[in-house]
Amino acid sequence: MDLTLQRSHELKQALVDFVLDAEGELAEALETYAALQLKRNTGDHQQDFIIDSFIIEGKVGNQSPIDLFIKNRLDLSESDGNLVKNWHHSFTGLFAITNILPDGFEFTNWLTDKHYIVKPSDPETLQKLSRLKIGEILLTRIFPVNDNYWMFSSPYTIMGKLGKPKLAVAIGNFKENHKHHLYSDAPELLEEAWKSVEQYHHDFVSFFGSDEITLAGYQLNKKIADFQALITEKRLADAGIDTSKSLAEMAEEAGVSEAEIQTATKEFGADSNAVSQIFKDNTGNSKSKMVMPKVDLPAELRKAEQVTALSHPRWGQIFLPTYSRIEAILSSESGQNLEGNEKLIRYYLEDKSINAFIWHRLAEKYPTQLEKLLQDFLQRPEFNLTNDLDALLQEFNKSIEPDLPEIASVPIHLHNLFQEAIAEVNKSQTKNKGQKKPAKGFQ
Repeated sequence: MDLTLQRSHELKQALVDFVLDAEGELAEALETYAALQLKRNTGDHQQDFIIDSFIIEGKVGNQSPIDLFIKNRLDLSESDGNLVKNWHHSFTGLFAITNILPDGFEFTNWLTDKHYIVKPSDPETLQKLSRLKIGEILLTRIFPVNDNYWMFSSPYTIMGKLGKPKLAVAIGNFKENHKHHLYSDAPELLEEAWKSVEQYHHDFVSFFGSDEITLAGYQLNKKIADFQALITEKRLADAGIDTSKSLAEMAEEAGVSEAEIQTATKEFGADSNAVSQIFKDNTGNSKSKMVMPKVDLPAELRKAEQVTALSHPRWGQIFLPTYSRIEAILSSESGQNLEGNEKLIRYYLEDKSINAFIWHRLAEKYPTQLEKLLQDFLQRPEFNLTNDLDALLQEFNKSIEPDLPEIASVPIHLHNLFQEAIAEVNKSQTKNKGQKKPAKGFQ
């Protein structure tokens, strides 16, 4: 083990000890952070996971634990201080092992398709991981050591080799539990994803004439399909593709065969929202690394009597079958009577699908009524909507800032994986149906 890696291990252990032995503000900050992680139920409940995350993400006033450690360790050399400061770039990822080295591994971060050389920082961990094979998946946090390699000293979850359907599920779980680590090592992808949400909102308002529309579920589903078809056509036009031409004509102009484009189209999924990307890739003019996901209402919403679609440039798109009812409660004088409405109000407070955007929208439209309703429901006559709403939402585990919405564009390699996973599942289901044993007895 080289001296830099050995020193990294020593400094990392000293930093952990510094945090665990701390008193006062730092200890309180750790306790608050740990409680929040447990409340969010991310699945990373091991103490070492929480400590490693707190070291990087925690705050004590305006300073991080790393800043406090460096400030309190006057014996650190300049090179030690720079090494520890660089750990601010640490992140959690879902990594595939692409190569095994004598003292570590080559990893690929599945979320961003970026590659890393990662080394265990102590012989014991290296020994434990010696049985790992190429293709296996690990969930762990890695820390930069220098420009050439990283280390991981935090706990790790070995998931083994995963087929495409299980890998897609693992990535979905990662997106749910580690939202702020989605593209943490690829800020350019994150920026493009956020821009896609804003563009989607503008397109939504342009198509529907408003950022809010209420229709029967089946009608809204059809409208959303029409809307997405229009967006696809617009993206194709922006890419310089004449949608009035046949596939054969466009293939000839792109310098590829029609069969090649049809194959590529299937790989991107039947809805082929990424057709424009296919053409740009084949003509060598690709600018975007992201693909817009298809939006399709789930069956329960398609069957709903009324569904409201709301759009926001940061919060994305939300579909609610109960929005008209909550508005009716707030706009009606008799609605202030809590009887019969408690269940819906509790649902709006507790369910994670009802985010801060929805609450602030209702507060803006019905400030007096909503304040009175919450005062009565919470039995807090002193509740003030302007001053107390955000604190109340956080009390019910709602984030005040938006996470990257589901409608955000995703990297092409993830889009391909999800489409291939769906195809494999469908193929397996079809095969199982075909192999069903015939029923015995009378038909």
